[in-house]
Amino acid sequence: MKKALEQFQAPTATPIEAGPVDGRYSAPLPGGGMVVRVQAKILGGYEPTTDPWRKIYQDSLSRDNLWLTAAEQEALVAGGLPSSLQQRLVRFHLIDNTRGEPQMWKPEEITSLDLSLEKGLLNGTVHLETASGNRGYQANLLGHIEHKDGKITRFDLVAHGQFWGHCTYTPGAPAGKFPLAISFTLADGSDIADGVPPKGSRGWLRGYLQPQ
Repeated sequence: MKKALEQFQAPTATPIEAGPVDGRYSAPLPGGGMVVRVQAKILGGYEPTTDPWRKIYQDSLSRDNLWLTAAEQEALVAGGLPSSLQQRLVRFHLIDNTRGEPQMWKPEEITSLDLSLEKGLLNGTVHLETASGNRGYQANLLGHIEHKDGKITRFDLVAHGQFWGHCTYTPGAPAGKFPLAISFTLADGSDIADGVPPKGSRGWLRGYLQPQ
């Protein structure tokens, strides 16, 4: 063993230098912005399985981040619920991303949206559906928002309802309609994933922050 160690020669390699960062895919959090952790989970509907890999998919919990701008935070503190925040939350975060990367909702796929914020209580309903009807989500939303000294100190929200369908890169969804829950909670920076840009912002941050 000692002789082998003496004869060992570590392989040489040319160091790889980092190239320029493509800002479209590594967008920084806007100045004064706030991060909210988003997680989704399917609560039932899968066929029983003994396949360990399929079981992993069935029990999976997704992870993403919702970004709020400084102006939206100010509006929430004042008791408002900006349309930009409603559209962003619904189009880019009420998705089934538990098995892969789904398509985001288009503006015209918001069949109905009724959200209100009164004395810190956020609640409402949403109906999302493609024109063909092959994918959709009907859910109730309930949450609490608190603030102190002009800063948001709590942002807890849950969407719970019936989802159906799948996308090209999210095959294997339960048949028919199935229960999907999505939670939102204020990030504190303790998780390295808090620094990851939202999936919906990839390639077009402006479109994510200013959805039409």
